[in-house]
Amino acid sequence: METQIIAPKPADPKGPWDVVIIGSGPAGLTAAIYTTRGAASTLILGGSVWGGQLMLTTVVDNFPGFPEGVMGPKLMEEMRAQAERFGAEFQAVDVTSIDVSKKPFEIGADGKVFSAKSIIIATGAQTLWLDAPGTKELIGKGISSCAPCDAPFFKDKKVAVVGGGDSAMEEALTLTKYASEVTIIHRRDEFRASAAMQEEVKANSKIKILWNSEVQKAVGAEKLEKLEIKNNKTGEVAEIPFDGLFIAVGHSPSTMVFKGKIDLDDKGYVKNNGTKTNVPGVFVSGDVHDRTYKQAVTAAGFGCQAGMDVLKFLG
Repeated sequence: METQIIAPKPADPKGPWDVVIIGSGPAGLTAAIYTTRGAASTLILGGSVWGGQLMLTTVVDNFPGFPEGVMGPKLMEEMRAQAERFGAEFQAVDVTSIDVSKKPFEIGADGKVFSAKSIIIATGAQTLWLDAPGTKELIGKGISSCAPCDAPFFKDKKVAVVGGGDSAMEEALTLTKYASEVTIIHRRDEFRASAAMQEEVKANSKIKILWNSEVQKAVGAEKLEKLEIKNNKTGEVAEIPFDGLFIAVGHSPSTMVFKGKIDLDDKGYVKNNGTKTNVPGVFVSGDVHDRTYKQAVTAAGFGCQAGMDVLKFLG
């Protein structure tokens, strides 16, 4: 028997909405699918640049249900359409303030104030890219920040990893399963990664290390062709051909607007107990609290949890 969808209750354009979702990546849009299907009036404040990091990717091969892969922007457009189909309202505006000291909560965006009985923070985390010329232009064209996502595209290819922490070590080790050669480029003369990770990397015959080195420029037309790398001790600059470059210098959670309103950890991620924050009625999902996985599918899973927890909170 076909499941009957109960339409969400109509809401005043400025609220109070049953839930306002801040962010529009896989976490926020999945949460909206659940809240609207649960008959909660739902407003998504998706940002002027909406869709999260998948809008910067090309083919996504590790999201379930797409055996031939799916383009990142296409996946996000489909998720948005699905949320809107069930009654979510979407506004591509940036949130500039929140007030969680009063009920209903108030959220400032686009010169307006929206009120909400509950909030889901799903603003994600931004990859810290390099400032070197050519790198941003070649994102998705040989330059990536996610080896588990993109390593299979570099089978028998020569790739580089920039970074010196555990994330960089993990990226390099993942890439060795596919690439013919992996070079870690690090600006210092020692890694900051854990001893165990360093030992594993240094023992892998596929991995080379360029110490005291920095990427000065990424070169390529349709795709990455080579890197200009400077030795910051000698000043020498070398051009080295590479098929891929993986940036692993960290992420920055998009939480500036929540500072002083919601508890954040030492790295700026939202502190959480499951999907709950320290403020009752304010929930969190996705990369904005996830320091470990940072995958589209895990973000969607967190969004599902947050959506269901909001419905329980609303009663």
